[in-house]
Amino acid sequence: MRTSEDSTPDKYSVEAAVSLANEALRLPIADAVPIYDKLLTTFPTAAKYWKQYAEAHMVANNDDATKQIFSRCLLHCLQVPLWRCYLNFVRKANDKKGVDGQEETRKAFEFMLAYVGCDIGSGAVWVEYITFLKSLPAQSAQEESQRMTAIRKVYQKAVVTPTHHIEQIWRDYENFENSVSRALAKGLVSEYQPKYNSARAVYRELKKYVDEIDWNMLAVPPGGSSKEEAQWIAWKKLLAFEKENPQRIDTVSSNKRIAFTYEQCLMYLYHYSDVWYDYATWQATNVSIDSAINTFQRALKNLPDSEMLKYAYAELEESRGAIQSAKKVYESLIGDGVNVSPLSHIQYLRFLRRTEGVEIARKYFVETQQSPNCSYHVYVAYAMIAFCLDKERKIAHNVFEAGLNRFMHEPGYILEYADFLSRLNDEQNIRVLFERALSSLPQDKSIEVWDRFAQFEQTYGDLASMLKVERRRKEALSGTSEVGAFETSLKDIVSRYSFKGLYPCSPADLDHLARQDLLSRNISNKTEKPALENGAVVVDKGASMMGINSSTSYPGVSKKVIYDPRQISGAPSVSGVPVVSAAPSAPIVALTGSGMPSAPYEIPKTASPSLLAFITNLPAVEGPSPEIDFVLSICLQSNMQQVQVGKPGGSAAAVLPQQTGPAPSTSDLSGSSRPQQPAPSGSSFRSSRDRQPSKRKDFNRQDDDETTVQSQPLPKDIFRLRQMQKTRTVSQTGSTSHGSAFSGDLSGSTS
Repeated sequence: MRTSEDSTPDKYSVEAAVSLANEALRLPIADAVPIYDKLLTTFPTAAKYWKQYAEAHMVANNDDATKQIFSRCLLHCLQVPLWRCYLNFVRKANDKKGVDGQEETRKAFEFMLAYVGCDIGSGAVWVEYITFLKSLPAQSAQEESQRMTAIRKVYQKAVVTPTHHIEQIWRDYENFENSVSRALAKGLVSEYQPKYNSARAVYRELKKYVDEIDWNMLAVPPGGSSKEEAQWIAWKKLLAFEKENPQRIDTVSSNKRIAFTYEQCLMYLYHYSDVWYDYATWQATNVSIDSAINTFQRALKNLPDSEMLKYAYAELEESRGAIQSAKKVYESLIGDGVNVSPLSHIQYLRFLRRTEGVEIARKYFVETQQSPNCSYHVYVAYAMIAFCLDKERKIAHNVFEAGLNRFMHEPGYILEYADFLSRLNDEQNIRVLFERALSSLPQDKSIEVWDRFAQFEQTYGDLASMLKVERRRKEALSGTSEVGAFETSLKDIVSRYSFKGLYPCSPADLDHLARQDLLSRNISNKTEKPALENGAVVVDKGASMMGINSSTSYPGVSKKVIYDPRQISGAPSVSGVPVVSAAPSAPIVALTGSGMPSAPYEIPKTASPSLLAFITNLPAVEGPSPEIDFVLSICLQSNMQQVQVGKPGGSAAAVLPQQTGPAPSTSDLSGSSRPQQPAPSGSSFRSSRDRQPSKRKDFNRQDDDETTVQSQPLPKDIFRLRQMQKTRTVSQTGSTSHGSAFSGDLSGSTS
């Protein structure tokens, strides 16, 4: 968790940290020290930067500064490369000290392997330690025997540790035992062969989990990124794997491996409160309470603003009887009382009541009343403590009454007070409380109180009082979303005569009433939306439920021209009726909240008849996941527009709405005397031999166009087919119109 200071966006910037580290590399160590201190204060578990810092001092031969750096970081940065840097420093410092130096180096090896020897990458350290032991001189046979025994012990530890070098170490161990004594080697090798096989199998599984972890990741507060979440999951998987004890080793060794994994996890998830809590609770259960307390103290030192960890720590201290230690934790939550939260007051009240008695808790409540951070929750909490724990009914009632003068404007407090009076069966005072509250609460805050008042009368009142409160509720809440367009509804009966999940109707009836209530709310909330100057189609919430973006403004039909793929190369194919330009006064279609057009006989000119027929029959559904079966039933009941296309050379018929009235010609619609490609209409396409000769006499002006159309073979493309069909129709009628997607009748003239 972040403090107010830590919440600076650049404080935990990984890019800034890399830049600082690179800058420190280029500077002399004397100038780089402030940069390293700043960097490692922000990222105290960044082992790679600690290693870089130590190596910079080692190059400058600053041994004392190097020792100080290692003392600050080694125990909390359990990473093999950093520890190998420490080992190299120790070996370099002791190479020329003879026997004493060799002993110091051996102790450094033992120290390192005790902390990171179970790391999957520690195999090279085991090999290096064995090589170091083999290089030690032996002055006598006894010393030689001791040296061999020490080497054997290291080998036997290494071959049961799942590391990258486990197979190499096993081969070296076999050779070592055979070189010492072939007779003894057979028994020792056969004894450790099953343990080695188990460790090797565990290594192969362990490697899968380790490979998912980013070992160069810096510890930053959780930001919710996918990378952070992936690393959190990877560490959780690794911890779960270790807790299963797949190698079936003894409990002490298994707990050591688990603790080591937790410590490594905290290097990267340092700011995750849940990891600290999991580690502490695991220690309390499997290791010791003292180690769990030590972990909590470390966590609170690193995350001082985590209230969750403070409560968890106080709970652990109280559970083991350390009341004063727990009290200090609660007092740290209270602080100076300036920025304390109401929850801290409440939890401290409960703690004092549990541990120090009624009078101490009451005294603290009296002091808390003067605090500006004392909310109504504190009054409710103490009143319930007095009522439920102290059995002081009168004190609890007095606390509620004292708070009423201060929190009359809080609906939550009114409801809590009403619940308390209900426990006392004090019906008269409950009614008085509701009347007092409703006389002062504004309309937007009184909804919950009115609902509870109505519920109270349904439970304790007679029919007359019940109906009276419901009538008053509707009058008081008129104009809000809580009251629909209709004064009465059958759902009122359901509300009055239901009880704890038992209803006087079937689930289907409940669903029907819910839909009716939704429709009534839509009617009451419906407002007239002015048409945009450019003739945009207005779509509201109901339309957005059908996949129409309400923030998109579509150009009016007056701005559109007839679509012709022959004129626009590479234009997309559009299925449905092509758009016909209209005058600026063309009516605009607005889809209402129920998904129905505002004018039943006017449709958006951009949609195909099939799509319009589908949209028209869509129900008003709230929520992102409507019932699939219900939607499918609507689709099956819809009269979809169908298009039938004959074979090439044959006849083709498009079942479309029929035109019933005249409309302006194509040249009139376009505003130009130049003839343009006519718009398709609802007439069916017929071959030349089916046409009546009398009609040809009436339209002599279009004879040439007809001959041109007839001479062309029927196209396979449905859009081209419709274009030719419309050409034929316009030639016959001299006008265009649009059919209604609802009834097949003319929706209106385009002029």
